Amino acid sequence: MKKIFALVYGIAAYVLFLGTFLYAIAFVGNIGLPKSLDGPATGPWLRSCLIDLGLLSLFALQHSGMARVAFKEQLTRVISPTIERTTFVVASSAALLALITFWRPLGGIIWSVENAAGRAILYSAFACGWGIVLVTTFLINHFELFGLQQVWRNLRGHPQVSPAFVTPLFYRVVRHPLYAGFLLAFWCTPTMTVAHLLFAVMTTAYILVAIQLAERDLLRAHPEYAHYRDRVPMLIPKTLRARHAAHREISVNQSSVR
Repeated sequence: MKKIFALVYGIAAYVLFLGTFLYAIAFVGNIGLPKSLDGPATGPWLRSCLIDLGLLSLFALQHSGMARVAFKEQLTRVISPTIERTTFVVASSAALLALITFWRPLGGIIWSVENAAGRAILYSAFACGWGIVLVTTFLINHFELFGLQQVWRNLRGHPQVSPAFVTPLFYRVVRHPLYAGFLLAFWCTPTMTVAHLLFAVMTTAYILVAIQLAERDLLRAHPEYAHYRDRVPMLIPKTLRARHAAHREISVNQSSVR
């Protein structure tokens, strides 16, 4: 009976994740929702800003806190290790839904791209970012990441297996393609409002901190990660970094000529 409950719980958590994931895309991209990230301002500006910061902080604390090894060890003293990942998925989905539900748009426009080609490029980059996120989840075992593999193996009586350290496709270009996809999706918008800028800046700051925490855990679990970290850049592919460095060098040389 416990195995059946774990399976049902895992499937329900996965369905919740899928709905939340699609809802988040529409929320950030202002696609067909009555309230989105860039809606008109509601209520006093400072109060709304503090609420938004609190919601972002809540999500960050939940997401990174529950991902730590020490927290997992404490949690699995209370619940079965089989549903630990499923519980993380439920909590993360709930925190994200709370952020979306109680978010307070702030009004004000930082930039607005009116050119049709420019808007098309930014929307394409937005879609590409979410696509990278989705594809990356399958590269690192989508069903293990969202807890389905664990409850399925438990149902069949198979022992749980620890994820192996692999670097498929995107992972050969950057160490954290999942986060790179999120950054692309969060920053690429033809209309950058104050609320959107707050969201993008705070999530970027969180991602940079989360990477440090995640890499510390990865180094403990997989000593070979140290060599991988030395070879592969964190978020920006080497080709783009090289082009940026070359562009800066040309700019400096041109300035010295003047």
